[in-house]
Amino acid sequence: MTMPTNVGAMWIPDGVEPDTHAAFRGTFSLAATAVIDVEVLGSSWWDLTIDGRWVEEGQPRYHASRPEHVAIRIELPAGAHVVALHAHHAGVHTRMMRVLPPFVRCRIVLDGTDVAIGWRARRLAGYRAQTARINPQLAWCDWLDSRTDPPAWRDAVAIAGDDDASWLAPIPAQVPDAPSRAARIRLGGRETITVRAMAGGELAEAFGYELDDPPARFLLRELDGTLPPQGLWRRYDLGRVRLGRPRFTLDCPAGAVVEMALAESLRGGRVGPHITLSAGRSCNLDHIVARGGVQVFEPSMAKGGRYLELHVLAPLASVRIVAEEFVERGYFAAPSGSFSCGDAVLDAAWRLGVETLRACAEDAITDNPTRERGQWTGDAVVALETAAVAFGDLALCRRALEQAAQDARADGMISGLSPADALGLPAYAMLWVGACVRHHELSGDRGLLEELLPAARRNLAALRAGENEHGLGDGLGWSFIDWGYARPAGPIDLALNLHYLSALRAMATWCSRLGENAEADRHVADAQRVLGLITRQLEPLLSASGWSGAGYQVAVLAVLYDAVEGDRRRAAAAFIVEHMRSCFPNDPAAPRLSDPGVSERRLITPYFAHFALAALASCGEIDIVLDQLRRCWGWMMAQGATTCLEVFDTRWSHCHQWSACPTWQLSRYVLGLRHCCHLGRNHLRLDLRPGSLRAASGRLPVDGGHVDIAWTRETGGIAYRLRASCPITVLHQDAPVSVVGEWTVLLSV
Repeated sequence: MTMPTNVGAMWIPDGVEPDTHAAFRGTFSLAATAVIDVEVLGSSWWDLTIDGRWVEEGQPRYHASRPEHVAIRIELPAGAHVVALHAHHAGVHTRMMRVLPPFVRCRIVLDGTDVAIGWRARRLAGYRAQTARINPQLAWCDWLDSRTDPPAWRDAVAIAGDDDASWLAPIPAQVPDAPSRAARIRLGGRETITVRAMAGGELAEAFGYELDDPPARFLLRELDGTLPPQGLWRRYDLGRVRLGRPRFTLDCPAGAVVEMALAESLRGGRVGPHITLSAGRSCNLDHIVARGGVQVFEPSMAKGGRYLELHVLAPLASVRIVAEEFVERGYFAAPSGSFSCGDAVLDAAWRLGVETLRACAEDAITDNPTRERGQWTGDAVVALETAAVAFGDLALCRRALEQAAQDARADGMISGLSPADALGLPAYAMLWVGACVRHHELSGDRGLLEELLPAARRNLAALRAGENEHGLGDGLGWSFIDWGYARPAGPIDLALNLHYLSALRAMATWCSRLGENAEADRHVADAQRVLGLITRQLEPLLSASGWSGAGYQVAVLAVLYDAVEGDRRRAAAAFIVEHMRSCFPNDPAAPRLSDPGVSERRLITPYFAHFALAALASCGEIDIVLDQLRRCWGWMMAQGATTCLEVFDTRWSHCHQWSACPTWQLSRYVLGLRHCCHLGRNHLRLDLRPGSLRAASGRLPVDGGHVDIAWTRETGGIAYRLRASCPITVLHQDAPVSVVGEWTVLLSV
């Protein structure tokens, strides 16, 4: 039986429960060689092949009110063709998307007209449903008996069993009411990496039945040869935390069990398939039973980790390893920016941030590729800066700002986690305002401000509704400021109100740039009023115990957002430095941030360094900024980290891009060019802050090209040289300089 494409969205008749895998196989014909447009939209993960060749995988996350399909353009010869989709119904709420009814929709369009496709479908019954979730924040691991389903159902030619009763006509499926639009980003595809084992040997079972506790069973297998062998194991270091799929080609007997587990770090030298801080049980592994003979073992969906371990349960003599690979999924390729200053730790810290952003970029900028893969609005604030200096591509950041607005709370407050949850985090809703304005400065894209102005107005109205006579109250939602943050005493949260002050000022700038001058003036007046309330609440704390009474985070934001000046500003900066130096890892004996429940004033985090080091830079303390990058991110790398840790403690995630501030800070301050594209295409302000460094060089991406920068200290000043691959405008001492090719200036910094 067949179903023509005009039925639209489809699903299988017998698989609506969570963790269902479905196969769709369609045939179509072209009268002549042609370029076709393929559009795919699904409720969950899918993987597309045409004529047996992989084309794309999805689904880019979306809110049900704003569905986004993947659009692919491909040239095919005349004749018959086969399109195949492997689709999954997660059926559970995750940090990536809300639950939707199962469906997949695949259109093939030629010259504006749908091409008829004859579809057949079947449940992939070899996947045992709901065996184990990766964790409560993600969907399911694979538990597959590969002997059950046709092995070559994606092939370009007819396969045995095609016409048996297991292939049915798909049924029409429910889809979101809103029309879909093409996603503005494309998933980065797949990069296949050949891996080599760092260790290996024989294994034996030591715990329980197969389904008692799969990750515990994996971890507790004996690998030291003390028991009679029941199989083999091999362990791999992928070099850094990556999102992807192991791919092993093995020659092994039917019924052999192949398990592949990932972990961000080794514990006691072992790969444990448990994900820390998962808020529940975790199982970061996949389980496949072999058909027999040479076979590729590859899970259906990507998972995160740095260390990979392969277990094969079969007689040792019956197993032959043919190929060992890892297929990485990501958005960014190699960086187009660069940085070098001759300081090995600083140079490595710049690269550490770049690799972390690469690991945390797929269809979205995510907090982490292993534990959550969530698109947190606060993460986009850091990612904007890192992406601008390392890649010059802000598409994922733009999409994050859009989706945060689409997923706004009922009262209009911008979501802190989108599109998975209309989660009210007022600090993130405030940072979102500044991030939209900052996106304009980095890209020159005025369209985002125009598009999101209505959402920004609703967001500010929701925030204003939380005000009382003292300022912004605590009733708007989880006021996340920083891990370990201890709110100072008083009727308002001063750190939250400082973020609010910044949001009001950013909103004034937003409106002014769009010519909404009267509205801009109202926001300026509101900002002045809120500043007065903050000053009133801050005064007794400072009078009683100085900045220690207000706390580190309040001092940082007061300096960064220009809420204090003169002696009070200098005192705040001195307190920030003193506080940092008293905290781990600057002081090895200081308290550690062991888990999210810790509330302790004597702490610093990599996330808040995004604000704190920028505040110190604004006070001219570049050498202290550089010293903190050396000490704190140097400590990370001394622990063996090749991506940024979530906090300064190895018990948390080992890959969080919100910790990547060294990359943008080194590029901006030490290379000395900062984007101000809201003034015009490729406008850059020269603002070099070299500290005591003797020289530096690097590359800054710009629209349509790049700028190579090099400077050295010489007698009489700093010789600053740049070479632009395309026309740029440099603002130097408030005068615009048009540069095509090379430009040199002697600075008296």
